[in-house]
Amino acid sequence: MLGGLRLFLALLFSVAVVVTVLADDAAVSTQPSSSGPPVAAQKPVEDEIQGHKITDPYRWLEDAGGADTQKWVHDEVAYTRSILDPLPGRDQLHKRLSELLTIGTVSAPQLGGEYYFYTKREGSQNQPVLFVRKGLNGKDRALVDVNALAADGTVALDWWTPSEDGKYVAYGTSPSGSEMSTLHIIDTASGKMLPDEIERTRAASIAWKLDNSGFYYTRYPKKGAVAEGQEVYNRHIFYHALGANSAKDPLIFGEGRDPQDWLDATLSNDDRWLLIAVSQGWTKTELYLQDLKAGSAPLRITEGKNFLYGGEIDNGKIFITTNEDAPRYRAFVVNASSPERANWKEIVPQSDAVLQNVGMVNGLLLASYEKNASSQLRLLDIDGKLLGDIRLPAIGTIFGLGGKWNRKEAFLAFHSFTIPDSVFQINLADRSTSLWAKVDAPGIDSEKYEVKQVWFNSKDGTRVPMFVFHKKGLDLNGKNPTMLTGYGGFNTSMTPAFVPARYLWLEHGGVYAVANLRGGAEFGEDWHRAGMLDKKQNVFDDFIAAAEFLISQKYTDKDHLGIIGGSNGGLLMGAALTQRPDLYRAVVCQVPLLDMLRYQNFQIAKLWVPEYGSSEDPKQFEWLYAYSPYHHVKQGTEYPAILFMSADTDTRVDPMHAKKMSALMQAEAANGRSREHPILLRIDTKAGHGAGKPIAKQVEDLTDIYSFLFWQLGAR
Repeated sequence: MLGGLRLFLALLFSVAVVVTVLADDAAVSTQPSSSGPPVAAQKPVEDEIQGHKITDPYRWLEDAGGADTQKWVHDEVAYTRSILDPLPGRDQLHKRLSELLTIGTVSAPQLGGEYYFYTKREGSQNQPVLFVRKGLNGKDRALVDVNALAADGTVALDWWTPSEDGKYVAYGTSPSGSEMSTLHIIDTASGKMLPDEIERTRAASIAWKLDNSGFYYTRYPKKGAVAEGQEVYNRHIFYHALGANSAKDPLIFGEGRDPQDWLDATLSNDDRWLLIAVSQGWTKTELYLQDLKAGSAPLRITEGKNFLYGGEIDNGKIFITTNEDAPRYRAFVVNASSPERANWKEIVPQSDAVLQNVGMVNGLLLASYEKNASSQLRLLDIDGKLLGDIRLPAIGTIFGLGGKWNRKEAFLAFHSFTIPDSVFQINLADRSTSLWAKVDAPGIDSEKYEVKQVWFNSKDGTRVPMFVFHKKGLDLNGKNPTMLTGYGGFNTSMTPAFVPARYLWLEHGGVYAVANLRGGAEFGEDWHRAGMLDKKQNVFDDFIAAAEFLISQKYTDKDHLGIIGGSNGGLLMGAALTQRPDLYRAVVCQVPLLDMLRYQNFQIAKLWVPEYGSSEDPKQFEWLYAYSPYHHVKQGTEYPAILFMSADTDTRVDPMHAKKMSALMQAEAANGRSREHPILLRIDTKAGHGAGKPIAKQVEDLTDIYSFLFWQLGAR
């Protein structure tokens, strides 16, 4: 199987980059408020942190189950509905969004024996369906359809892994966006479920044995098995024999380690070697190798350095992709029987593009790259000699690869701003591609739109790229309604992607801009580290410079510019609006981190301390306190109109951030009680951070977002 080195790291945090937060309007009161928002009582709590006295007037809103919190949230959502529901054009926006979101998705097939497995979502389906095809030209059959498990579409297919011969598929499902999967196993040929079922398998790593007798997998402890709050950490590797009692599955790896370690397992193609990757934040991975034949303990084959490593084992050789002394990554090979670092041989040197992954296909190496925030794909021989590039349809993004060491077939999934999800089969002999599957986009004429990549200077002179997307022939009159987004963190790139809802904005003359900020992966590890820890302010400076560039180039002005971002991008929105409130007219701030002095105490946020730091450390406190949005709201300041969005079952970023920030800004901002330039809060129910969000909910969510932005930015 081909997989990205940083894929499992991205799963921890990046979903909200492209998936927005929704609200279940039927679950809350919609009684209008004729005045301003409900007043949140101030109940100050004073902490002394690193010698500073910090007063928090809304600490009580951290108690999600408290009666006072629930009443305040109920009234807040009612106030938000009283503002958004009467806005003109909502019905038309809802209708067009419903049409656009019928544009589906498709993934690259994964191979298992004679079977090809892939996911596809069509029309009004809330969730993708896992399909199987027997033989390359066989008939497709739905194997796992989670849409049948919940009428409202709130049960998601989180992940899936076929066995080597395709006889079985292990997959995970979770309700209401919780992402805490339950593992199931299905027989591919018959479609019958096996009795094996394992709970608490979030983002599970699965490594099947060749004879299908069992698999290695990752699991979290049940509540009560560890100290309270630790059940969201302590990801360990177990072995499950089919038919066995999973409660008695033997622990393979993880006991006694740091609870925040993130573990993944890969099995060699001869069942002998188990490769274990241990991620410690987004800058360090350790690799361990266990000889299952000898029954020896796992041996660490990296040297404890602060670099990322990922690998796979084929035919007794470990192929390792790493940024060790190479910020744009390189690849090594070493014999599994003598894996010590001194024996590693470089086969793919660092280049001017960022190497993302190297995997074996039919005895050759397929290497994926990213250059200037767009994908490249190259074919190499087993010794790393370049055989040639594989031509891609356009400037865009490879978002999936499929292939195996002993199979001639290889596949890539591709999309761009103007090209919907498309899967291509790769001819390894001549490096040509042929279309295998695609998503149709009726009602969208991509020829009417253009995408430019522009470059601007940040505050410190760093050159930063940005994609700008709009109708051809746009008049640069300085007043075009414009949406700017960014992320800037966790080694995650913002590359061209087909997002159907954006076309609603473009069709009405809007401009959409995507900035490639420091903190991401677009230019390698140096770019990432330039936007983390004590360098986090660079991310905010880059984003502010992007906004200033759009204004200087007459795309828009401050009265027609809106900004939008979620998760780490929600933190970006919080910093942008508190540092430069004069620069934007409207802000959509989704599932955000905003109280950076207490964030590490909630949900899985201790995993992010290596990226942000923690106020529990004196030095790290200083830089967090310098930008923490919740601590930089200034009384009497006129802020942009803001739509804060969160969800009650978010297991990544606690909704307390959005609640406390809304209460504070409504009390302190000059426009805190304004109905014309409001500060709004929207809390979804039966929804999490963004993964597995039903399409029906997305339509409602996006109707609110675009109603708000059309209104505030003067879009027609």
